[in-house]
Amino acid sequence: MNSDPRAMEPTVGFFTVRDTIAPERLASVEGVRPQGKVEVRRVMVGNEILMLHVLREKGLIDPLHKHDDHETVAYLIKGRLRLVIGGEEFIAEAGTSWRHPRGVEHFSEALEDCEQLEIKSPPRKTWTTE
Repeated sequence: MNSDPRAMEPTVGFFTVRDTIAPERLASVEGVRPQGKVEVRRVMVGNEILMLHVLREKGLIDPLHKHDDHETVAYLIKGRLRLVIGGEEFIAEAGTSWRHPRGVEHFSEALEDCEQLEIKSPPRKTWTTE
């Protein structure tokens, strides 16, 4: 049994289908409340990696925060997203990838409705739900 309360148990089986996984509406990330609507689906959890499908409603602001126990890479499927990572600003459009290293502060603002994939390693549940 893992003593880390943020650690996640691996998905049972080798396959999942996104639409069969219930979305989780986020109330907070790292204790910070997002301003707007964001939903995640845990599409796959491995022993060392987590993949999330994320929907961000236009206008959503994910306030400045950081993760000390994992890194994240992400890929924007659709929409436009203003990102500030480590003080560097970028406007992401469909096809853009980015990363949040451990301990680096980051912020985002959905300029349009956005759909993205996020991969975290190791798998950690950093959010609470409504």
